[in-house]
Amino acid sequence: MNPRDTNWLWVDVMADDELPVHIGRTVRCGGLEIALFRLASGKLHAVQNRCPHKAGVLAEGIVSGEYVFCPMHDRKIDLASGEVQKPDTGCVRVYATKIENGRIYIQVQESAAKAG
Repeated sequence: MNPRDTNWLWVDVMADDELPVHIGRTVRCGGLEIALFRLASGKLHAVQNRCPHKAGVLAEGIVSGEYVFCPMHDRKIDLASGEVQKPDTGCVRVYATKIENGRIYIQVQESAAKAG
């Protein structure tokens, strides 16, 4: 994300202690549906919640290491880059995350945060 391209906002989506390890959560930021994950390392990842193959809900997928597996057809998606792993192709959008004062924030475009 390049904050110079447009206006970006940090959106408060949930309390930090509400997100367990390896269990995805669907959060809404205006018109966006985002899958939020916490890895065993404690690192947070936020990605577009629909697989590019057949729109499987990624928050319902299985997390292993740095990847989520789509629950519909087992597509392996890198949570850091959003890239679908070979031999499959595609990509999902990734969003910056931060924890501040016990709350999880996701950075989204201002226009998307106000839509919906």
